[in-house]
Amino acid sequence: MSNVQSTVFVALQTNDETRPIVEAIERDNPRATVTRMPAMVKIDAPNRLVVRRETVEDITGMEWDLQAFQINLISLSGNVEENDEELVLHWNR
Repeated sequence: MSNVQSTVFVALQTNDETRPIVEAIERDNPRATVTRMPAMVKIDAPNRLVVRRETVEDITGMEWDLQAFQINLISLSGNVEENDEELVLHWNR
């Protein structure tokens, strides 16, 4: 098995609803690269990217349903594991 890293990504619409989500992703994924474009934000990460409900709630000061993440989702790449607390993108090896 090689040590080659595979990149996962998520692309979200750029709007007021996604700003705290992007900030939360940046906090929880220090190796992620955020590319901001006029209508979209693309976040790439080596092997794994996590979106945590608790982090978004800490930023907004309000309850947040992780299912709301999908409203502004444009695209993603990776296997998805999701529960009420977090969504994880990763590649199986």
